[in-house]
Parts: sequence; C-alpha cells; structure tokens
Amino acid sequence: MNIDAHKLILRESLDVIKESIRDGIIGRQRTIGFHCSAALMDMLEIYFHSKNLIGPGTKIQHDFFSSERKALEKMPKDFENKKKIIDILVQIEKKRNVLCYGKGQEKAYVEEYIELFNRARRIFDSMGIDYE
Repeated sequence: MNIDAHKLILRESLDVIKESIRDGIIGRQRTIGFHCSAALMDMLEIYFHSKNLIGPGTKIQHDFFSSERKALEKMPKDFENKKKIIDILVQIEKKRNVLCYGKGQEKAYVEEYIELFNRARRIFDSMGIDYE
C-alpha cells in the first residue's frame, strides 16, 4: 500500500477514535482497541515508506508486536526512536487483545491505552509523520 492509501485509512481510524472518546470510552472499548492499533501500524508504515525502510508491498501487522523479540525480528534494523516505539507498541498489542477480545475493562484501563496511543502518536509527530 502506498503512503496516500495509508493516510486515508489512518484519517478514518483517527476520526473513529475521536468519536469513540466523545461518545464514551466504556461503551466503545473494542472499537478503540482496534482503531488505535490500526492507526499506529499505519503511522509506522508511513514512516518506513517515507524513509525507504520497507518495500511498497510490505505490510506491518499488529501481531508483530506480540513480544519485543518478535518486533525486533520483524522491524528494520535501525530507525529513529526504535526502542521507544517498540516498547509502546508491545504494550499496545497486549492491551489491544484484552480490549478487543476480553470482557469489558474499567475506565482507567481504557484511558491508559489511549494515553499509550497518544504517546506513540507524539513520537511519530516528532519524527515528521504527515497524516494529511
């Protein structure tokens, strides 16, 4: 997928996240889990494509971050903020599965997940990721 296609679906995820927060995070946990994870994968792919770190047909999947070991195997050897990004994405993946497939969680758990998402987003923003 090319950068413009990633930007289009990223904007959709960001809109859905914003709507879910506005409508109440307790009732939208699964949606938040899926879209925060998907949005971060798109941000990562946009970054990798912009730096020519992956080929045009390469797909970064959320389950690459099921563990730090797996993430290190699947990611390019070196890139800006690699350790910070992998650390956050591994936490996101673990919490994602609880939100998407588990029983409803307390508000604090969902808020922590959204904060992890926002931390990762700030890192990508600082790296010059353009969503528009």
